[in-house]
Amino acid sequence: MDRSWMEIRNRRHPLYIEGVKEFIKFAIDHMPPSETLIWCPCIRCNNFNKMTPDEVEEHMYAWGVVVAYNRWVYHGEEFDQENNGQGNTNIEEEGITVDAMQEILDDVRAEQFANDWTGSSATGHGPDMPNDLQGEGNKFARLMRDAEKELYPGCEKFSVLSFIMMLLHIKLISKWSNNSFDMLLKLLSDAFPPGATIPRTYKEAKKVIRDLGLTYKKIHVCKNDCVLFWKDYEFEDTCPSCNTPRYKEVQKGKSKRVPHKVLRYFPVKQKLRRFFGSRKIAEDMTWHKDKRVEEEGVMRHPADSLTWKDFDQKHESFASDPRNVRLGLASDGFNPYGNMSNSYSVWPVILVPYNLPPWKCMKDPFFMLTLLIPGRKSPGVDIDVFLRPLIDELKELWSIGVDTYDAVTKQIFQLRAALLWTINDLPAYANLSGWSTKGKLACPNCNEDASHQYLHNGKKTCYMGHSRFLPMDHPMRKSNHTFDGKAEDRPEPKFLSGEDVVAQLNRLVQTIFGKVDERGKKRKRSPSYLNWSKRSIFFELPYWETLLLRHNLDVMHIVKNIFESIIGTIMNILGKTKDSYKARLDMVAMKIRHELHPKCVDGKTYIPPACYAFFPSEKSGFCEF
Repeated sequence: MDRSWMEIRNRRHPLYIEGVKEFIKFAIDHMPPSETLIWCPCIRCNNFNKMTPDEVEEHMYAWGVVVAYNRWVYHGEEFDQENNGQGNTNIEEEGITVDAMQEILDDVRAEQFANDWTGSSATGHGPDMPNDLQGEGNKFARLMRDAEKELYPGCEKFSVLSFIMMLLHIKLISKWSNNSFDMLLKLLSDAFPPGATIPRTYKEAKKVIRDLGLTYKKIHVCKNDCVLFWKDYEFEDTCPSCNTPRYKEVQKGKSKRVPHKVLRYFPVKQKLRRFFGSRKIAEDMTWHKDKRVEEEGVMRHPADSLTWKDFDQKHESFASDPRNVRLGLASDGFNPYGNMSNSYSVWPVILVPYNLPPWKCMKDPFFMLTLLIPGRKSPGVDIDVFLRPLIDELKELWSIGVDTYDAVTKQIFQLRAALLWTINDLPAYANLSGWSTKGKLACPNCNEDASHQYLHNGKKTCYMGHSRFLPMDHPMRKSNHTFDGKAEDRPEPKFLSGEDVVAQLNRLVQTIFGKVDERGKKRKRSPSYLNWSKRSIFFELPYWETLLLRHNLDVMHIVKNIFESIIGTIMNILGKTKDSYKARLDMVAMKIRHELHPKCVDGKTYIPPACYAFFPSEKSGFCEF
């Protein structure tokens, strides 16, 4: 059927009127027997509203038709290899199939519909970009064009979009470099027949798929991590804090300005809206409310936790809509080069949507990479500088929300989001929370009431008084032979609420970020009150103070390290045991476990055996030090 009438802008043209009638007849002929309504492909509805054929015809005359919708897959036409030229492009059973390609386009179409409904920009490149469905400014139109365009004249297996996505998929799983990918594209473009639409560089390939929502924002950062050149400082050429130039010195004759550091920020709104644009994922986003089975004393999902329930009680308006998203934040540094001798530390910041069922929320496809923090060294306390774009967006998602299309209810709703907690190891916990995990007050739970003792001749700080966590009537509290050799009559440390923490933070001096001060010297970092080194940027979130639990420690690191220490000591594994000669000297200094103190026998140091079995070579207990 000739569909050139869809490109006619004059909706009174006889060819356009005749084309609309042919479309209505085609839709009615392919309508399921039980249906009386069809999808409306007008510019305003964009196949998201069902109406009677007469109403659809009126809309097509009044608003026009979506030009990119030249495959009528929502009105009975098959989306198969013969019609669209895509074919099944499986690679080791994990490739991009026709169904996968159609699902990707449906997600983008849902986001496009929400943008058109709310009047926001279609491409995210600014408000001046055209937003009509017939213009080049519409990303869904461009994707549909590339999804239906033959790779080369006569190609029946690949479209331009499917071929490029498959190449990028292979590049990812094979870990190709950008240079090798450019060489491959150049070879393919020369080898394919004339008329083939193949990008010649990696940058050109990324431009084709940018409308899938995989783009990010680049934000320049001060060399010393003082500020972001963003918002108020967007057009500054020097750092307002340390006066460091924004750009590196380049060779003479080169006009390109290269920044010292670039922060990559992936907007959260876009990712959350895409969750609800897919019907399958949108159904799972309310699993915690609709399908979760709660059993007393059992925690299978974060929704079973006390923090989640306490949050619902304090913020009933947020909890009233189960579609509102609860997030967790995880971050840590790693060496991207794999060579530990090369000192470099990249910090990704990842959000986890806890609305999903437990078998999905912790899977890679649903992890949301929001920030990629660069730098040869850890950001340390200055991580708050890099978190600024994310915190600003989280504040907006809490107070205002974002208009989102729900593929299940076929309606626009106001989506809100809240960050429930962070998950990190102990060093990253110190960076995010502002409580230093070094020194005599390192324990965040004990706070100012922490117990410590210097051992190894004052070279090591150990944290004692663990028996205070036992019940008050526990017999080991009164024992003089266990723990540190002292009876314990102190109660368990007081649990600090958000209000208690804020009261302590109000006594801090204002934190100035940056690796160097105004004189160019390295800035000294020391706690200004107790072990607080800063007021965490998370306290800018209106609800952060009300949370029952704000920071979690990574189970993997804690369990692994403690397990190895206990097993290594019990089994007396060489290099793993903590029962060393220095540990025995610490017992002497603490005046406990006299039977295990080292002794001098005939000029040799004798170490009495402990409760575990020594290896045959150490049965005698005599060791030279």
